[in-house]
Amino acid sequence: MQQHRTSLKDLAERLGVSIATVSRALRNSHEVGEEMKQRVQQLAKELNYRPNPFAQSLRKEAPRIIGVVVPNLVTHYYAAVLDGIEDFARSFGYTVICSNSHEDHTREEQAIDNFINLHVEGIIACLAQDTTDYSHFKEIHDMGIPLVFFARTCLPELFSQVVADGDVAAHSAAEHLIATGSRRIAFIGGPNHLDMVRRRKHGYLQALREHNIPIDRNLVKCGDISYDFAEKAVDELMGMSNPPDAIIAFNDIVTFGAFKRIQERGLSIPGDVAIIGFTDSDTASFVTPKVTVVADQASKQGKVSCDLLFRAIRGDKKIYKEVVPMQLHIQDSSDKSRAKGI
Repeated sequence: MQQHRTSLKDLAERLGVSIATVSRALRNSHEVGEEMKQRVQQLAKELNYRPNPFAQSLRKEAPRIIGVVVPNLVTHYYAAVLDGIEDFARSFGYTVICSNSHEDHTREEQAIDNFINLHVEGIIACLAQDTTDYSHFKEIHDMGIPLVFFARTCLPELFSQVVADGDVAAHSAAEHLIATGSRRIAFIGGPNHLDMVRRRKHGYLQALREHNIPIDRNLVKCGDISYDFAEKAVDELMGMSNPPDAIIAFNDIVTFGAFKRIQERGLSIPGDVAIIGFTDSDTASFVTPKVTVVADQASKQGKVSCDLLFRAIRGDKKIYKEVVPMQLHIQDSSDKSRAKGI
């Protein structure tokens, strides 16, 4: 990606002519001489100028656009975040374009590049799970394009971010499991390099320490955010000589992958294995037993992210970190004392 998003104004200033002259030269207008056309077009090529297709087609009423890139749009969480972003953006007259990275770093980079080509006014992003190189986001900063991260974040010294209190929420989930009879509590998470995973794992481990429950590292399974990994993790955990009696699952994919595999193994929930998932409470009510969840206020996260982006678009240079609290919704899957009644 280029280091600076070249504008018509940049070209005009370099050549010492008006923006209108540059625009006409790029359109090959007869109103501009051949020598000037060549100078303008050559400089545009050297500076990697990218025309704005929206401004070209709708010069008087160009739409105001922001871009959003998410890892997995089919999950309820990201759909709900996007819903919050769109509601907030619409109230300010903006249009939202969303791109799905499919948890892939290369697709994430391409989405960002596409947004630059579209001349979006700002970007809201959540990292793909395999993104460990943040250079494409550093280039966005160098280009002066406002960007806000949510959920999975990086470069906190450069960009504002909106996160959940995952450490507090995981601590509360573990506390609930301990209070209702669980003692060997496992954690199934995503890649360890994601700050979102680290926060939730920290809260879980902290609760065990506070209750003097020995920490068994074999009960912590972190890897891909996928159904396959969740099922494999359950197989490994339940194959132990001293298996867990409870599981905290990182997100909706991990939660329902683990839930399905536990039942496929002929185990009862919560009698044999209690489970709490970081997922949506409505979806968790559609299975039997109903799953106790730690729920994001996903739509609110979207609205807060959009608010911070608009502040940056208006020139606010402050870097914000906003924390949106999560909520523990207790249902049937977590309380061993109620197992006989299920």
